[in-house]
Amino acid sequence: MEDKEILLSNINKIHTTELGVSRIKRNLKINTDEVVEYCKNKVLKKECNIYKKGKNWYCEVDHIKITINSYSYTIITAHIIKG
Repeated sequence: MEDKEILLSNINKIHTTELGVSRIKRNLKINTDEVVEYCKNKVLKKECNIYKKGKNWYCEVDHIKITINSYSYTIITAHIIKG
């Protein structure tokens, strides 16, 4: 199974911590309490570039990069891609 398929087949396991929620909201400048759903929707986009490097998955779409731990499915952080 391809890395992308592994992540997508485990999409329901994706979660984050309270600190993660505030960090992601601050970094992405979003105003929603549904941070996990917001990130899941980005990951599920057809044009999302998903790749695994070390212990993390990186998901790039819509000028943002989401970092997800590949063992725990925890969203670690998300950033706006400058460019």
